Amino acid sequence: MLSSYANLYTMSSIPSDTRTRILASALKLLEGKRGAMVRMSDIAKQAGVSRQALYLHFKSRTELLVAATRYIDEVKNIDERLLLSRTTNSGIERLEAFIEAWGNYIPEIYGMGRALMAAKDTDDAAAQAWDGRMDAVRQGCKAAVYALQQDNELAATFSTKQATDILWTLLSVRNWEQFTVECGWSQKKYIETITALAKRSLVADH
Repeated sequence: MLSSYANLYTMSSIPSDTRTRILASALKLLEGKRGAMVRMSDIAKQAGVSRQALYLHFKSRTELLVAATRYIDEVKNIDERLLLSRTTNSGIERLEAFIEAWGNYIPEIYGMGRALMAAKDTDDAAAQAWDGRMDAVRQGCKAAVYALQQDNELAATFSTKQATDILWTLLSVRNWEQFTVECGWSQKKYIETITALAKRSLVADH
């Protein structure tokens, strides 16, 4: 009986290990190729598995790339990083915490993000993976805006949708790239500036 359980454990653990290796390989190739097409065969070779084995875990390239963006969040504990923004006592505190959490996360996913952004105009799978990730960021922006509204701290100048649009745009990866890579700003200066701009635009009487 113990032998049967041991065999069952071994068999069930192999797919999990293989899946993780495939996802890690996909991320490595995405970052290394900087927007060039990453094929399923490339990922299979990098992971050391057959294409047949690859398709057992991921039915399509789109499914794999979407899973890869979620995998990097798991590896880098994005939920833990966002915990403060989700448990603060005020709308302004939530806004500040969300900007700090996401703004400091961007440099850690920049390699993957740059690859997907470069490919998405001609690659539907890359577009779906990146757009899904950015939609999740938008939901975080929306939550911060609604927290301001509930505290009667949201500037009357904008609707909640417009305020969400503004915050989402301020926190775009392209803006981070422009400030820190092109202009040479420090990460600290970037966070301070985006926070100040967001407050000035979205917080009433600020």
